[in-house]
This record gives sequence, structure tokens and C-alpha cells, in this order.
Amino acid sequence: MKRLSRAAGAAAFVASAALLAGCAGVGTGASSSSGTLPKLDPDQKAQIVFESYNLLQAGVWTDTVNQLVDEFEAKHPNITVKAQGTQGAATAGQNTVGSVQTQLLAGNPPDVAQITFDGLDYIVNEVGAQPIEKLVGRDAIDEHFGGEYPFDARARVLADWDGITYGLPYVFSTPVLFYNATALEAAGFGPDVDLSTWEKVKDVAKAVTAKTGKPAISTECVGGKQSSWCFQAIVRSAGGRVLSENRKDFEIADGGALTAVTMLRDLSDEGLLLNADLNGGVEAFQRGDSVFSLMSSAATPYFAPAAKAGGWTLASAELPGFDGRESVPTQSGSALFMFSTDPVKQAAAWEFMKWMTSPRAYEVITSNFGYLPLRPTLTDEGGPLHDWLEKNPLMAPNLEQLGRLEPWVSYPGKSYVQINDILTSAVDDAVFYGKDPAVTLRKAQERAQAMIDE
Repeated sequence: MKRLSRAAGAAAFVASAALLAGCAGVGTGASSSSGTLPKLDPDQKAQIVFESYNLLQAGVWTDTVNQLVDEFEAKHPNITVKAQGTQGAATAGQNTVGSVQTQLLAGNPPDVAQITFDGLDYIVNEVGAQPIEKLVGRDAIDEHFGGEYPFDARARVLADWDGITYGLPYVFSTPVLFYNATALEAAGFGPDVDLSTWEKVKDVAKAVTAKTGKPAISTECVGGKQSSWCFQAIVRSAGGRVLSENRKDFEIADGGALTAVTMLRDLSDEGLLLNADLNGGVEAFQRGDSVFSLMSSAATPYFAPAAKAGGWTLASAELPGFDGRESVPTQSGSALFMFSTDPVKQAAAWEFMKWMTSPRAYEVITSNFGYLPLRPTLTDEGGPLHDWLEKNPLMAPNLEQLGRLEPWVSYPGKSYVQINDILTSAVDDAVFYGKDPAVTLRKAQERAQAMIDE
């Protein structure tokens, strides 16, 4: 059966019952000592559904997912994969949890789904994602994450909860500072321009804005509900947190978080920061109106053709830090979670999840999407991505930041979506609309706290 969802969607950036092991049709092959899921017999037929928000994106995103599914089916002729886009969403990365939850209530959830990291707490504790480590065992998880091109140590635990692996980290990026090197040169800044801190970026942006009369900086870190992953990176870089490490208290009005918002407000007040949502920021950079764009590296397929068409040079740098502090990148993107409770489908789903996070998958995904290869030694000399990286230096800052990655923190409780809306709206009000940062963030923090203290 051929997959669905090859149709174009709007391009943007950017789960539960206990296992019943031993049912008919599942082989009795060896499993790890702590796992309960038998292996699928080679002649046992299985059909699974894979839900991916990348299938809402036309062109290279949809083509890449379908290519990997085709290759998987060729290697596993007994397993058929029906691929579908996130249900009820028009934009990639939206409604990933709601889609699965709706289908669960209807009794037909996808067997594997691509879920953004902001839903981790909810998908584990409220929706019921299957704990794959308990199904397949720790040995099988470790074996998958190892091999010739092992998974990055920081990345491999991003879909864990209370020390148990629930999902396999799949595709994501860190915040990358793209810039128009041609415009910077015209403003008097050469290829060795120092963009390591926000203060230095501000100095360059002021010179460019004075020349162009337009805000020099666009970003997905503020300006909408999808900004939280990137905003958290700026907060962490300033030494703050949005949520305490014990996940009990919001801290968006305190310390480094307030420092981060005050810095962004200063950029806005000086006319350097564009007030736009994600799509507006992307379009402004593509047109050459803004010359800096702090975005996921997944913006590369948008920015590279625009630069070529516009006759300007696209370059990239790491997330800026604050004076005296190295920047702390967080990750965008998603992990793969299992929702099937049928052992045959679970066994097939596990094989598919392994394939989509295999060295071959990251070879295809990285070279097509611009997402991080979560098996980074693929880029070492002799690895399948080495020559590609040499020809695509825009990926270098993204890879460099992988070594100090911190998680995109999901908000606790059933109201995590509403909490995100409250916090992002408060940040936008403080940065762009003249509201006092300290007062506005304190009110938002108190509202968010009340929602998890109920």
C-alpha cells in the first residue's frame, strides 16, 4: 500500500494500554533480558501507520520521508508502512500531540508518531506513549544507540522520562545565527566579524540598520506560540530558566530570564529587531530586508535558494552568548514515539523506529533537510557525510553546538499548551508592545504557576 500525504501543505518550521505479549503471529525470537517484546518473524506480515509533520511540507521534506519509507519497505518486505501527515494541522510542528490523542480516543492511533519535544511530559504522563525501553529492553536500546556511528550522548536521552526511554530522538536543530555576509560587507564588516555575543551582534545590527533603515535582526525566538524552544536557549544563555530544574516552579520573571527579555526589548526599542512571527521573519531574511536571522538550521532549504537568487552570500554563526557566558543551545524538533498496543505492530514499529534513526536515515535527512545528524561521527573523515559537510559549511555551527546542548523543556500538566500561550504572549508584550518586562513576566509567571499548582 502506498503512502498518503504527498500533497503540499503550508511550509513552515519549523499515546496507552499495557503490552499483551505472546499473541499469535509474533515469533519467539530472543529479546534482551529486560524486554518483553518478542521479535517479529520474517514471514509475519504487518502494517503500521507512521505520522509525521514533515509530510505537511511539500518538496524535499515529503520526498525525504517517503524515500526513507520506501527503503525500509525494501529491506523489510513483510512490513508495510502507511505514512500520513499530522491530522488537523496545516503547519508543520503543530498539533502533534492533539492529533494522536484524537485518534486514540477514536480507537485508531498511529503506531509511530513524530511528536515535538514540548509535549514530552504530557505524552508520557497523560496520553500514554509506550515505554519502548520496557518493551525491547535496555540492551536493545543501547545496541541501537551504539554501532559504527553512535548516537550523540546528549541527544540520546532527550526522549527519556524518569530514566526510562520512551522515544527515539529523531530530527532537530539548535538555534543558528544565519546572516547575509554581503550586506555585512557593505556595512564595513568582513568575514572575520565577531558575532559571539548579543552586544557584538547589536553593534553590527546598528550599523546595518543605519544604512538600510530596516530592522537588521529577525528570529523565531520571539513573535509567536512556536518560539518557546528557541527563546529558552536565549534564557539559558543568560543564566536563567523558564522552569526550575525540579519542574515545580516557573522562573520566567527572575534572573537570567528577565535579563534575556530585557535585552530583546532593547533591540526592539532601537529598531533592530523585527516584530514578526516565524513566517514573517523567514520571508524578511529571504528578501534581504533583515540581515540576521536566528533560526533552526531547518531554515537552510529556504535561505540557500533565496541567497542564490538574490546574489548574496549566506553564512552562519553560533547562537550568541551574553558577556562572560558561553551560549547554551536548546533543541527544536521531535522524537519518535510508539502508540500501538498490538505486539505484532509494536515489533514492526520498533524496526521502523530504528531505521528512521539509523546512520542511513541521518545521511539522507541531514543532507536534504539541514537537520543535525544525531550520529555526528557520520561527518568525520571517511564518514558518509564528511564530503557533504565540507561543501556545506552552514552546518558547522549547528554541529559545534551539539556538544553543549540542553533540552527544550516541556511544561508540566494538562494545561501545557495554555501555559506556553501565556508565557509567549507575555514575552511578546514585553519585547514588542511597550509592556514593562518585570511586571508583565511576573503576572504571566503567577498565572502559569497557578495552573500547575491546582
